[in-house]
Amino acid sequence: MDDLFASQPIAGATLARSDIERLIGRTPRTLVDCDLEEADLSGLDLTRWRFERCNLRRSDLAGAKLEGTVWQSCRGPFANFSGANLSEAEFIGGDWNNCAMRRATLTSTRFTGSKLTGADFTEARAMHIHFEEVLLVSAKLPGFSFRKETLRRVDLSGADLRKGDFRITVFEDCSLREAMVAGSRFEGSDLRGADLGGLRLVDAGLFRGATISREQAGQLLGELGLNVR
Repeated sequence: MDDLFASQPIAGATLARSDIERLIGRTPRTLVDCDLEEADLSGLDLTRWRFERCNLRRSDLAGAKLEGTVWQSCRGPFANFSGANLSEAEFIGGDWNNCAMRRATLTSTRFTGSKLTGADFTEARAMHIHFEEVLLVSAKLPGFSFRKETLRRVDLSGADLRKGDFRITVFEDCSLREAMVAGSRFEGSDLRGADLGGLRLVDAGLFRGATISREQAGQLLGELGLNVR
């Protein structure tokens, strides 16, 4: 009976840390339309929990165990996931603008249709991460590895991508416009599906060994001050 009760979603509730602690048990919980704004959930074990349309604005999940969690259509601007384990977690839609994922573990984590403008992924441990239809405008991703990944409809305009690893990465309908790419590696990458506007002369050499289209080549030469005829 306890497991049957635990399988029922919690819907429409305003929850604080003490409420979440009482819900923790052997069975992962599902929260629907719940208000967790500014809740302190740091360090809690919420493995495989599911959050649907929840308000997590400025919530604190630092150091939490969040493996296999699902976050569907949630609102979590300024949420703090610093140091959390988000391995195999899935973010589907939702607003996570300006969230902090510093030093988070992001192994096989998936972001689909999500807003992550201004998000901070500094020193995140990422491997086999998946981004599709994601806004990462002005996000902080220094030293991030996208090696051998396929990025689909990912907007990295103005993002901090310094010392990133984009080797053998495929870009499909993406933007790197005005991104900071100093020290990054692009050998073997396919950039034909990326907006490379705003590339500076000092960055041009980083793309040696990458594939670009004839149109992109003309655009880059034009932005480097050369007349293309």
